[in-house]
This record gives sequence, C-alpha cells and structure tokens, in this order.
Amino acid sequence: MKKTLFVAEILLFSVSISFTVGAEHAAAQGPAGVGASTAAQDSSPSLHSLNPIKWVKKDSKNSTDTLGSRSEVEKKLTPSLQARGILAANATATDACAPFTALNECLAALHASHSLGVDFNCLRADTTGVHTGADVSGCKFADGEKAQGLHKAIHQLKPDVNAKRATKDAEQQAKDDLRGIGG
Repeated sequence: MKKTLFVAEILLFSVSISFTVGAEHAAAQGPAGVGASTAAQDSSPSLHSLNPIKWVKKDSKNSTDTLGSRSEVEKKLTPSLQARGILAANATATDACAPFTALNECLAALHASHSLGVDFNCLRADTTGVHTGADVSGCKFADGEKAQGLHKAIHQLKPDVNAKRATKDAEQQAKDDLRGIGG
C-alpha cells in the first residue's frame, strides 16, 4: 500500500511539473489566435524592431534628395563632366545615366570608362542589363541582359586591369563629383 501511494505521488508530481514547464514554454512563445499580433505588440518588453530594414540608418548626406531632384543634379554635373572629357560634348548626364537606378553608380561607370579606355555603352549595358539604342555589337557580355556589378563588368571588358582598384577609384571620383556640386 505504501509503495502504491509513493508511485501515485511521483506520478502526480511528474504531471504537475510537465504542465508547469509546458505553460512556461507556451507563454514564452507569446499569445496565439485572433488578435495575437496586437497582444504581442502590447506585451513586448523590447522597443527594438525585428524588421532588419529598420536597423539600417539612412545617410541623407549621400542622397541626391538633399541636392535637389536627380534631373537637377544631372544638369549641374553635365558641364563639369564634359569639360573634363568624361562625357562627350554632345551628351548629357541625363541621357547617359537614364538606365541607372542610382546616380553615383552612373558616375562611377563614366569615370571607369574614361580612365580605363573602355566603351561607356558596353560598361553601361553590362552594369545595368539594359541595352539602349547605342551600338554594343563589339561588347563582351557575360549573361546577356543580366546586370552585374561594376567590378565584374570592368574585369570582363578589361581583364588585364586591377578591377577592384579601378572600381574603388571610380566610386571615389563619383562621390567627389557629387560633393563638388554641394552634396
């Protein structure tokens, strides 16, 4: 009789422990069901967002927004680029940079093209994946119309050049151009 009572007590103790641990585990996961998301937001002890996009600080100094609209910046850059021979006399930065999503990428490609003696139309088509009306029949393309980085495009078009160094120099020159117009 004592042995049966002892086994029953151990069994009861084990069941109560498992319920306690299970309840703590469920509470650690947060609320579930209808309205769970609002309850989880209300009871969250952390003010840190779980969205990684919100972890990145936006640097407004490098943004063309602080300089004005992109077209205004391109208009300001055109005479300077033409005077240095980076942009042809009959071309504008607006036309040259149209396929690029970011102006600094376009400027870096212009500088790399000028300093390395690479056809800008080939470099532009390689980095953006956009084939404009310009003649690119003599260009080497890795994946047809797939965009690739400036580093890879330089390496593909001019394999004997240190593409990493050339890319870094071109990107710095692009930053300097934007800084030169008041950025």
